[in-house]
Amino acid sequence: MEDYSSSSSSSNSSLKSLYSKILRKGFLPDLKVGEKITFLERVSSLCKRTRRRRGNCLPLPLPTASLHHYKLTPDASRVHEVLGDILEHIFFNLHSVDKNLQFWQARAEGSTSQKAYFMVFERGPKAFLDGSGQLLHDYLFHGTGMQSLTTAASAHISERIIVLTSLRYSLATFLAQVYVEVDKVGEQILKEPEKSVTSLLRTINALFLELETSIGHVSAIRQPGSSVDGSYSAPLLFEKLPGINQQGSQWTDCAIRDNINLIYLNLSKLDVYLSLLVAKHQKPRKMTQHWMRYTVGAVGITIFSLWLFRHSRLAGSSDIDNWISDAKESVTVFMTDHVEQPLIAIRDELFETFRKRHRGVMELEEVQLTSNSLHRMLLAFTEQTKGQKFPENASDQELLEIVMGRYEKELMHPIQNLLGGELARAMLIQIQKLKLDIETAMLELNQILRANEINFAILAALPAFFLSLVVLMLLRAWFKQDTRAEGKGRIARVQRRLLIVEVEKRIMQFQSRIDQGLEKDAQCMYGLVLYTLDRLYRAVEAQAKATGEWQCLRQDISDLGKPDLQTAHKLMVTSRMERMYDCLLPSLRR
Repeated sequence: MEDYSSSSSSSNSSLKSLYSKILRKGFLPDLKVGEKITFLERVSSLCKRTRRRRGNCLPLPLPTASLHHYKLTPDASRVHEVLGDILEHIFFNLHSVDKNLQFWQARAEGSTSQKAYFMVFERGPKAFLDGSGQLLHDYLFHGTGMQSLTTAASAHISERIIVLTSLRYSLATFLAQVYVEVDKVGEQILKEPEKSVTSLLRTINALFLELETSIGHVSAIRQPGSSVDGSYSAPLLFEKLPGINQQGSQWTDCAIRDNINLIYLNLSKLDVYLSLLVAKHQKPRKMTQHWMRYTVGAVGITIFSLWLFRHSRLAGSSDIDNWISDAKESVTVFMTDHVEQPLIAIRDELFETFRKRHRGVMELEEVQLTSNSLHRMLLAFTEQTKGQKFPENASDQELLEIVMGRYEKELMHPIQNLLGGELARAMLIQIQKLKLDIETAMLELNQILRANEINFAILAALPAFFLSLVVLMLLRAWFKQDTRAEGKGRIARVQRRLLIVEVEKRIMQFQSRIDQGLEKDAQCMYGLVLYTLDRLYRAVEAQAKATGEWQCLRQDISDLGKPDLQTAHKLMVTSRMERMYDCLLPSLRR
């Protein structure tokens, strides 16, 4: 899920440009009260215009059965929208942190040679020159080139893991706290929105302040001599809601609107701060990791371009034109021999059956005439030599035995019998028999060849068939890129099942933290459960809607996110999901 929310790139860029100067001034300029409200309204409208679509995000833990009985008031709908935006922003930022953290954890699990290779070859040309020079210097003067390089690589990777792990811990804890609070007052928002909105906004503001304190510790864990460029001079300062200490007061509609704008401003501050902080610890871009391949490819393309230029018309050469002409001729010959002619042969075999059948009948009649003529010759010869009448249905084999016996006697005096005997007639009968055998053999051979004409045509078309099959497979792999969990192929199914495994693992880790009495760690693990459920929710939505099982699957995913549901029941739900839903079943192909 590399592009978890690709539509948010323009949103982040606009917000980053808007707050880049504010970051250096403490996030909020010194304005008067009226100007401040106007400024916050502009920020709120910008956030609403650039906000990501919330159609495929893990839903809020509101009682869905009650939504049909209560009509949302304007206050309740505004708060509902704010809560959804908070969850969506946190999900997005958690994904940004988590995918970078997974990259550095994978690098940390590599061998020392892999870490050294990463430090030298996968961080860009400047790092390649610096790393090579430092490696050579340490090897020549200290004799510890590879050791110092691996030590630097371990420090480089561990620093990013520590920062990103702390960020994930803080965001997951904040997500869990917000989700639990919404679950507590979910039905109250629908029944008594006037009373619940004020307390809920106060609670969310307090959670934002706790998140500010938690994220602020990330700057403190930065080690001296860090490899991270830049500094953390700009603190994260969330805005406090006005009237936060007026516990019994009731906010007006204008006050609620201003406080909602402040929450959106805090969300925007959080997005910008995290985007800047994660950018300092993010994984290298693919262009940076594979810069050597791209460089070699660029050099190869340049050399190939120069070679083409030398053989082109621009350099006064006709080589390319001759090559194109030869290629066209080769393609034409290939298409004629392996596509056109085999298809014509198959068409003739399929659509000219009756004509070929008539021709075969005629050839069979010719053989029958030769056979009848031989029978009459044998019958006349035997009647004349034996002096007796033979039946018309006498077999040719029986008559031929009499002829051969007479032929052997005639051969005792060949010259005499050739002139005055029956030797000449016996030889003519054998010639007729030979003719019959040849015609019969040719008829059988012709039938065999005709029966295999379509096979020969298919054999001739096999090269074109295999070439077309390879092209279709390449086009299918290009159009059907199912490397993400949202795809339709086998890899996508595997990734969706791995998400369920990750949900089960984090549910058990959450229960383990509860059993050990680690409340903060349990909140973090619960937030990671929600984050994984959100990824699963997005991954299965399209496929489950196509198979008609989305309504039940969505309810199961929502049940897994309920904080008051027992762990045993959640594990039963995940087990049922793996067995029952088609979009989560393993692929039949291996």
